[in-house]
Amino acid sequence: MRPADVHRVTVNEAADRYIDIVRAKANTGALAPGTAEVYTRDVHTFAALAGGDRVLDDLTGEDIDDVLLRFAVKPDGRRSGPPSPGDPVARQSGASQSRFRRSVSAFFRHATAAGWVQLDPMRATTVFPRQRGGLRPERRALTREQAEGLLGSAQSLAVTAPDHRKRADQRTELRDALIVLLLATVGPRVSELTRADVEHFYVNAGVRYWRIFGKGGATRDVPLPREVARVLDAYLDERRARPAATGALLLSWRGRRLARGDVQAVIDRVLARVDPRHRRGVTPHGLRHTTATHLLAAATDMDAVRRVLGHSDLSTLGRYRDDLPGELEAAMRAHPLLSGSDPEEQATPQG
Repeated sequence: MRPADVHRVTVNEAADRYIDIVRAKANTGALAPGTAEVYTRDVHTFAALAGGDRVLDDLTGEDIDDVLLRFAVKPDGRRSGPPSPGDPVARQSGASQSRFRRSVSAFFRHATAAGWVQLDPMRATTVFPRQRGGLRPERRALTREQAEGLLGSAQSLAVTAPDHRKRADQRTELRDALIVLLLATVGPRVSELTRADVEHFYVNAGVRYWRIFGKGGATRDVPLPREVARVLDAYLDERRARPAATGALLLSWRGRRLARGDVQAVIDRVLARVDPRHRRGVTPHGLRHTTATHLLAAATDMDAVRRVLGHSDLSTLGRYRDDLPGELEAAMRAHPLLSGSDPEEQATPQG
């Protein structure tokens, strides 16, 4: 239905009004803070790509297609410095492109209802994620060798002698090691990691647990591997020596809660220490895929993996499961119905 009167607002004016509404919903609890942050960032990006001074109602489906395509090849702002050898094209991943499209669609649904546009131009777009592809790698999870290289680099960083040429608040080795170890072994969402507070970690029967606050107010208690718990304890000892005004687990060198956008830079720093033969660029979400893939490949109970990742439905695991090289061959070699029945192994030598 076309609104009776269309308000000819500019793209920037519409974006600012929409973002004010998003923030208000976040303040009242109607929208999760992480979701509001994503909408705000994406709508700001959309306004910059579309042209802030243009009238919103003048945008056509072709204009939106152009914005989506330009976003797809936009450098990933989470990465600082040159791309790693294993990830030469630091552009937007397929997941980021799909997320951006969803954010823009939500913006135009509101714009249509508010009377800022006559018709939703998203209905006239012809470019979809599958066509925009080619930028998303076929697999997100690291192979075993790549994951072990990254974890080994993090563990060696954790035991590196502190650089006393730096101020105490600028020594981030233990923090960086802990971030990578938690992402790669527990697989939290990056928002769950940056929202973690010191008090969310506790010990029960000698086992260190992390109480993770996930989507929709859901919580899950995940036991930490012993190697990760040791690095956590060392980091907490170091953190206690730095009084902070916040109870956040991960602190910036300024003593504030670490921002989501800083996590990728931490991963890249640890990756730079990995042997180039086993190095491949990876995002925080790629490490979540790595956790799921290798736990499932090791025949870990699917429901246990679901609980570690914080999914409400087992079917969601399919999106996080990548194939591993040689996995099918190994499974067939160890087929449970044929174990011990190889005729060549059972044949009795003839005298």
